[in-house]
Amino acid sequence: MAKIRVGVIGAGWWATFAHIPAIRSHAQAELVAVQSRERAKAEKIARDFGAQHACTTVDEVLALTGLDAVIIASTPNVHYAQAKAALQSGRHVLIEKPMTFTAAEARELVELAASKQLQLLISCPWHFTRHGIETRRLIQSGALGQIKMISVLMTNPIDKLLRGINTSPTHGLADVYVEPRHGSYNNPAIAGGGQIYCQVSHAAAYLTFLTGLRPVEVFARFDRDGSQNDIYNALTITMENGALVSLASTGATPLAERNYEVRVFGTKAIVQLELWRGSMTLIDFNDQRTVYPPLAEAEIYPAPAPALNFIDAIRGQAANGSPGDLGLAAMEIIEAACTSAANGQNVSVRQ
Repeated sequence: MAKIRVGVIGAGWWATFAHIPAIRSHAQAELVAVQSRERAKAEKIARDFGAQHACTTVDEVLALTGLDAVIIASTPNVHYAQAKAALQSGRHVLIEKPMTFTAAEARELVELAASKQLQLLISCPWHFTRHGIETRRLIQSGALGQIKMISVLMTNPIDKLLRGINTSPTHGLADVYVEPRHGSYNNPAIAGGGQIYCQVSHAAAYLTFLTGLRPVEVFARFDRDGSQNDIYNALTITMENGALVSLASTGATPLAERNYEVRVFGTKAIVQLELWRGSMTLIDFNDQRTVYPPLAEAEIYPAPAPALNFIDAIRGQAANGSPGDLGLAAMEIIEAACTSAANGQNVSVRQ
């Protein structure tokens, strides 16, 4: 089979940090095109990363012959239109989170990809860690019994981005090839919202990734702390089996103190995950404790993993590790949470 020919739409900060290096590192993939709205920027990125074509529009990318797939790493406000155009043209799609602005848009993309038998992958690196995959296996095997409750605390120091104070994408990353555009994170018309769209999109998808369960009801409260965007989020979610989820998240935290604590409570055992610290513990109701080997630093947040899996899934060499259904499940929670925060009521998720 020939190499998978990939174009990158929205070749900005994250694409140049994670997706493009992943494509270049894959022996069976070829970076064909990069797209940025500024011609000079597109040409520089194409030159520096060895892409054949520097494009300024999505139409230019999709008009290329022999293009197999696209990675959409643009701002959230254009994800839906760009992904729909790519799928309609017969290209496989990897899309950054948040998947879309609405659940209806996400559902349409999932159905379109299925109808055309194309890979649709949501870019959530935590779906590819050994601990996450093992926790999902344990849950599916029944080792935890019936899942009754999940507790999540997720923090990441991005509140300055959400407030528009500083456009630097800290995330603890020192090497930044290109800075994000002003407004990419702090303009609701571009980003959709604050913490709920930018970071809760990870945690919301992770719930369905681990359990296979979909949300049915959400109650939410947001605190904007003087910003036009939500900075603090507290959500209570009911999953389809009746399991209760408590999800708290904020971008207002010191860089040295990031938390992503996930506790899954079953009727036979519980799992404790510390995703930012790479730890996992299983404790059954006989007080038997299993501590899993910790993740190496590079494994904790495997940024290249979505793009690498995307190529392998297209080639039929691996299952899609983060299918579009997970992005849809996240959008169902996000949309319901935004409605709940606005009207102060429980909101049922429309299936």
